[in-house]
Amino acid sequence: MAGTAIELETTLKNLLTAFNGESNAAAKYAAFAVRADQEGYGKIASLFRAASRAEQIHAANHARVISKLGGKPFANVEAVEVRSTRENLQAALAGEEYERDVMYPAFIKEAQEQKNSAATRTFQFALEAEAEHAHLYGLALRNLEQWRTKTTFYVCMICGYTTADVNFVRCAVCGTPNEKFEHVN
Repeated sequence: MAGTAIELETTLKNLLTAFNGESNAAAKYAAFAVRADQEGYGKIASLFRAASRAEQIHAANHARVISKLGGKPFANVEAVEVRSTRENLQAALAGEEYERDVMYPAFIKEAQEQKNSAATRTFQFALEAEAEHAHLYGLALRNLEQWRTKTTFYVCMICGYTTADVNFVRCAVCGTPNEKFEHVN
């Protein structure tokens, strides 16, 4: 990895920010899943559990790069404010859109400028998965009442990509074979 001490410090700061965000998102989505189950939205609960698992994968990927740069992964996981399933979906969608549209593109740009391929890769994996989460949360919001029956979602154990489509051979993001996806209900 190339880069000056200041560039490495910036990359490490971005990785720590992303690690903290993904750790908090994992906790938040797990809590949102409980509320969705309580309100009878089985498919939304399954989606929240799958997204929580994906966020754990993103955090673990970021942690590996943090450690390679000599840092120590640390997250300040905050108390989760759980509201109605509709409100939780709206909050989750806003968070994913921020990561997709603002945070990860800026982090990727900096990592690329610093020629840090490991940071670029972990940020890119997260960006692609967050884009799909935003898409799925939007679908759930538009079709709330049709999302009551539990559904299995599939989460790539390498990049965190999440899908309900059972007809895939490889991950759309990283190419991992479908038999290596975790099944989340």
